[in-house]
Order: sequence, then structure tokens, then C-alpha cells
Amino acid sequence: MAGFVSHFTNRVDAKGRVSIPAPFRAALAKDGFEGLYCFPSPFQEAVDAGGNGLTAEIQKRLDAFSTLSMEYDALSTALYGASETLKIDRDGRIVLSEMIRNHTGIDGEVTFVGQGFKFQIWEPTRFAKHRDEAMKRALAVLSSGGAPGAAAGGAL
Repeated sequence: MAGFVSHFTNRVDAKGRVSIPAPFRAALAKDGFEGLYCFPSPFQEAVDAGGNGLTAEIQKRLDAFSTLSMEYDALSTALYGASETLKIDRDGRIVLSEMIRNHTGIDGEVTFVGQGFKFQIWEPTRFAKHRDEAMKRALAVLSSGGAPGAAAGGAL
């Protein structure tokens, strides 16, 4: 399986840096993206992050709308305009930006959560609560045999 899988929790150092998990760095390197593209999740108190796979998915969603439409404007503002491209240093660390800290509530630790073509950056306690809720929703989806919301586009 390619992409970002599993989850990892790492400490933030005194300079506000955190190491991206090695498997995620390897996936980013394979993807060929320089740095780390990220934006505040419109759905959770998390940050969506990734490389070319994530930006391609965003563009695919945007291509469904006229570039002069309100929908295009809203999505491009939320997914491109509110984004940041962070530099990954030679030790595989990023500096947590003010946007990331404010949107997630991250302080001392960070949980990185793989989601295939992207990953999310969470405050660990908030992620634990979200994971429990997600497992309940996943069970409901799997039990129903369908994927509600798939026709409407769903989340990124």
C-alpha cells in the first residue's frame, strides 16, 4: 500500500519543531513534493498535510466548478488560500506554524494520522476523541453496506 498509513505521536522540542514520522517522510520523498503542504481541516481541529497527491486531489475537486463560481471561490480560499508550505529540515523536522498551533491546540506533542493520499496533524487528546467517534461512524457505514455522502463528494 502506498501513501500515509498508521499514526505516530512525537514531542515538540523547545524551538517548536517536531519530527515527521520516517514512514511519512519516505512517502513524501516518493511523491516528489518539496516540503509539506498543509491547511486547516474544514471538518476537524486538525491540519491536513501531504504533497503532490493532496494537491492533485484538491485540484480535482476544484475542476468540478467554474472558476468564477462561489463554490470554486470558497474551496480555493479554504484549501489553497489558507494553506502553508512548510520546509522539512535535514533531520526531518518541521516548525509548527502559528496556524497549526491555533487550529489544532497543539502544545507539547503531535499525533500524525495517515489517511492514504494525505495525513492529518492533531493534538493527541483531541485525536483520541476523534478516533473513537470515527470508529463508530466507520462501523455504521460498514454495517449499512454503503458509503453515505460519496455521491456528494465527501471530505478530502
